[in-house]
Amino acid sequence: MNYIFTNILGTFILDEKLTIVDSLLFKSLEEYKSKAAEAKLQQKHNSKPLPKEKLLQTLLLFKDAKYYHDFYQKNLELTKDGLKHAVNEDNMIMQAIANINELDKIANTMSKRLREWYSLYYPELSEKIENHEKYVELVLEQERNPETFGADLSESDIEEMKLLAGRIISLYALRKQHELYLEKIMSKYCPNMLELAGATIAARLIELGKGLKHLALLPASTVQLLGAEKALFRHLKTGSRSPKYGVIINHPLIQNAPRDKKGKAARMLADKLSLCARLDYFKGEFKAPDYRKELEGKLQ
Repeated sequence: MNYIFTNILGTFILDEKLTIVDSLLFKSLEEYKSKAAEAKLQQKHNSKPLPKEKLLQTLLLFKDAKYYHDFYQKNLELTKDGLKHAVNEDNMIMQAIANINELDKIANTMSKRLREWYSLYYPELSEKIENHEKYVELVLEQERNPETFGADLSESDIEEMKLLAGRIISLYALRKQHELYLEKIMSKYCPNMLELAGATIAARLIELGKGLKHLALLPASTVQLLGAEKALFRHLKTGSRSPKYGVIINHPLIQNAPRDKKGKAARMLADKLSLCARLDYFKGEFKAPDYRKELEGKLQ
């Protein structure tokens, strides 16, 4: 009786004493993946798969130093190929949303600095405009009110402030570009999540869920609290109030819900988002528009 055994070097035919009687060595990684050599030798020798109890003894055959170089090269090729194909849409989404989060932090910090600095010159503007992005735009465009309480500063002072404002605007522009990039990827990869949650919330859920696959396997109650881990741990440790939602708090359906209905809205939204993640991962139907209408009807 002959046995067939395949490793990264090739396919080998072994007799009952586990002596190699025939073999076909792989010339490329593609041959190893195709298993064509295995089928060819199995048909030629009418061999059976190697029993598990003979595996260790068979592996000892390849301890010979003559195999070391080939093992090293083939495993190196296999590792490179594995790393190459390990990168997918999850990685792109998580990197993009992570950079959006960093851009938000940086832009907010720099906008606060600009407000403090520009208020030396035109303090009333900061009181009128709360939105950071709009404020920065006005710093670049608007002339100072003659009746301001601010100091009379030189043109070189004002130019430095506007230089900072220009850099902040570029950060906001980059953030918008990242959002468009996310929408492009997610429209094909997870259209239901994109439709129901929007690009940034859906991407954040995928990031916190460690990928679409893992997110699809999570219960809706966990999806509801993604992003509220610190508050949850504090609740478990100290008995403080339990959180009702994580990053989905920024969803319009929750934002627009009455205060006493936000918890209910979060549960309902998380349930539908969990279904969307499963539909997207398992390549199901596009049902997000129906889910949105259903939620809007129930939450009105």
